[in-house]
Amino acid sequence: MPGHAPAAARRRPDTTLAKRDAILRAATDVFAERGFFHAQVADVARTAGVAAGTVYLYFRSKDDLLASIFERAMAEAFEEGRAALSGVSDPCERLRQFARLHLARLGGDRNLAIVFQVELRQSVKFMERLSSTLLRDYLGQIRSALVDGQRAGVCRADINAAAAAKMFFGALDEMATNWILSRRRYSLEDDADLVVDLFLSGARRR
Repeated sequence: MPGHAPAAARRRPDTTLAKRDAILRAATDVFAERGFFHAQVADVARTAGVAAGTVYLYFRSKDDLLASIFERAMAEAFEEGRAALSGVSDPCERLRQFARLHLARLGGDRNLAIVFQVELRQSVKFMERLSSTLLRDYLGQIRSALVDGQRAGVCRADINAAAAAKMFFGALDEMATNWILSRRRYSLEDDADLVVDLFLSGARRR
């Protein structure tokens, strides 16, 4: 019919997105299992069930694959956090919810956690580039809760909220790394309350 694209053409964007997601999933698994520097694009293509040339239709290089894993995961985490925290007025509860969401996301996908905690940190230049945007916005959710806590009088006014946000994230980050390295299998999300309680005992107004 005039003015209507063929059915195949209308489906193409969804198919493209699905294939891109499949390649990113494969890259996450391959990088986690073999290590980023030892993995090849051909390994990713084989795991995704596509030709190696197909990977280059969506990603410029292996570095671009790693950056895209980070960017997608961080964008999803940021939106999930914004949605979950938007209805929570209590600053301390917002920190608790943030911690649970962060650890639950990594704890629910071990290979993604390995890529985040290990493989992404092999290059200082790579981390500098990625930390300047998405990670900064992600940390902003923690900082916002701390600033609101200071305004409400429940957090100490003498602490630097930006520095404290990095400390809070660093504690969560270390718990995730320990979870990866531990031979014991346990729920990473369960560590959230411990981190928040210890952090708030120092940040809380005396």
